[in-house]
Amino acid sequence: MKCILIANRGEIAARIIRTCKKMDIKTIAIYSEADQLAPYVSMADESYLIGGNQVNESYMNMDKIFQIAKEHEVDGIHPGYGFMSENSTFAKKCEEEGITFIGPSGSVMEQMGDKITARNMMEKVGVPIAKGTTEAIPTLEEAKEIAKKIGYPVMLKASAGGGGIGMQVVHDEQTLKTAFENNTKRAQMFFGNGAMYMEKYIGDARHIEIQLLADQHGNVVHFFERECSIQRRNQKVIEEARAIYISESTRNKMATIAVEAIKKIGYTNAGTMEFLVDKDENFYFLEMNTRIQVEHPVTEEITGYDLIEQQIRIARGETLSFNQSDITAQNHSIEVRIYAEDPTTFFPSPGTITTYVEPNDPNVRMESAVTEGYQVTPFYDPMIAKVIVTKENRHEAIKHLIGTLQNYKIEGIKTNIPMILSVLHDKAFQEGAITIHYVEQHV
Repeated sequence: MKCILIANRGEIAARIIRTCKKMDIKTIAIYSEADQLAPYVSMADESYLIGGNQVNESYMNMDKIFQIAKEHEVDGIHPGYGFMSENSTFAKKCEEEGITFIGPSGSVMEQMGDKITARNMMEKVGVPIAKGTTEAIPTLEEAKEIAKKIGYPVMLKASAGGGGIGMQVVHDEQTLKTAFENNTKRAQMFFGNGAMYMEKYIGDARHIEIQLLADQHGNVVHFFERECSIQRRNQKVIEEARAIYISESTRNKMATIAVEAIKKIGYTNAGTMEFLVDKDENFYFLEMNTRIQVEHPVTEEITGYDLIEQQIRIARGETLSFNQSDITAQNHSIEVRIYAEDPTTFFPSPGTITTYVEPNDPNVRMESAVTEGYQVTPFYDPMIAKVIVTKENRHEAIKHLIGTLQNYKIEGIKTNIPMILSVLHDKAFQEGAITIHYVEQHV
């Protein structure tokens, strides 16, 4: 693979370009009109305007992406996360065009992309799932009957959902009508598929995920787990590796089940199996992310492996050059996502960054999408950077991260740094007493 097109933008595009340079692979970036001055554009060997500001005009414009890829004789396409990364049609189109998609096959992605299908598949291969439906719920009346059988509270979910869209906890029949109708409409609008399903709501749960790699020769390994319970609006804000407040035996069991499951379904490349873990350490399948994750740096930091490099090597057909016993974890790593948003309401805060000074510290890894003078637009996800701190233990990592964020200067827009600092200072967080409801209960 000599030339890779990055079908993405921002910090993940920059991250992929860095690894490609290390591997002596030519990079082609694409950018929208709004992203002309984004830092990643000048980092790539070549960059091309893909279209207008809206995602359907640019980063989701499949025809234009393939036009550029073919014009410049691209060998592979790395989708990053978001946009085309979990679009099975896009992955299949790559196969048809003779371009390597750096990710799983389109057929496996299609199965995992539909939450109902994925849930049923996981149950068949031995992954624990929460009590719930195995098919889409066609009507409100059937939803009411199912909720009675499962028992309130229940979690209503969009089968094609992601990013917390089309998902809602329902505590009684009175609120089920509004929840079912509204989430069906939202799912149809965002994903073109309004199918809903239902699960028993798992209260006071942690969100724990297992990082996996599988080559095309049947070899599968895990890179331990990540703690991702600190979320706002069902989207992660703080991620850690490892999840030290869950017993070693439970973590090992989760990893073993995840590895065996993706072997059985024929999954290849990088993927993440996500679980909800209750207070008794029972764990239940949440979803399979068929792409590199936003939070992959914390895993890289504790293991020393470049996951983007491994993705490319697997896509080239290489056999994993290591086995499970070679992968060890050292230190503790914490990532925080910096959003251009109001720290109280979480509403986006677009505008011009008038001052931007990143921390200059060997213990801090920055994954940034902006510079001073950069215009944060309302067209895309408001995440502008990730700050990753790795120290010998969690206490030291938290302490160092607090100092780092206090010295991270971003002016001209609002950011969520004050919210993150309030979490890092909180005793409950410092003692690991966290669940997916931490933010709404403590912040």
